[in-house]
Amino acid sequence: MPDIKDAVKKSTGLIGDTCGKATDGDVKERMDVIASCGKKVGVVDHVEGGAIKLTRNDSPDGQHHFIPSGWVDHVDTHVHLRKNSEETEKGWKPDAAACASCGV
Repeated sequence: MPDIKDAVKKSTGLIGDTCGKATDGDVKERMDVIASCGKKVGVVDHVEGGAIKLTRNDSPDGQHHFIPSGWVDHVDTHVHLRKNSEETEKGWKPDAAACASCGV
């Protein structure tokens, strides 16, 4: 009989080397992106090169911003980040390539 912990981990994508990190397939267009403090910091436009591109419409400056997928804590109906809103807004990048060197 399967272990209930393993079943939960599998259903949430928290198994193996991806524990605590979302895969590109977990993040969907138009999902709200929520900082660790609970503030909405954007809406997913799409995933590009290992980074999450946020829509311009929900941006405070009307520009696209990118956040590294490593900042993702978990994904349910929203994308939840490990960073608070201030850290997220200070650290977001102008393009996906700039996210390649970012850590968590």
